[in-house]
Amino acid sequence: MSGDLVIRRSVGAPEYPRLVEVWRTSVDATHGFLAAEHREEIQERLAADYLPQVALWVADRGGTPVGFAGTADGALEMLFVDAAHRGRGIGWQLLRQVLAADGVTRVDVNEQNEQALRFYRRAGFAVVGRSPLDGDGRPYPILHMALGR
Repeated sequence: MSGDLVIRRSVGAPEYPRLVEVWRTSVDATHGFLAAEHREEIQERLAADYLPQVALWVADRGGTPVGFAGTADGALEMLFVDAAHRGRGIGWQLLRQVLAADGVTRVDVNEQNEQALRFYRRAGFAVVGRSPLDGDGRPYPILHMALGR
């Protein structure tokens, strides 16, 4: 896809369907540990329950969202890059944006998502705690990470 990458605020609900697509391709590429029924449940709730609860930044290339990050209260709640666009620095650009603009100092990561764990460690985050279940009580341990001081 051509065009320069632009990191911008989300326009909201009108682009949620595309952000759900981005989420799905990203999760399919990185979350092999996620049971199909849980993936479907999360996907069904994404636009209605999860996206409206965060301040959303969108990585836009040529008018098409190719990644997004959502923050709330100094925490990075979500960061996903379309599978076809992974490995091009989009995640780093989104992370830099939320660190600078939204004051992010914390992130929770699925323990089984080793790629994300490496990504956040390279960015200066360290594990400060662990929960045996995810935020919705599903059996996916969560590592709580914070920026090193």
